[in-house]
Amino acid sequence: MATPKNKISHSKTNSRFANWKNRLSTPGLVECPQCHELKKSHVVCPKCGYYDGEQIVSKKEEK
Repeated sequence: MATPKNKISHSKTNSRFANWKNRLSTPGLVECPQCHELKKSHVVCPKCGYYDGEQIVSKKEEK
């Protein structure tokens, strides 16, 4: 079983977790070319169902 050769200080241990907020960012939103709603990049539009100019998911019309 591996054991550490030296004690790791509290500041060294805590500094590993100091930058976790940098990884929390907003997702990249782009405008859908069909319906002009904001959607996540490289994902089928949840409003109109289009991706890359083709209709992938058919949406039912709401009355």
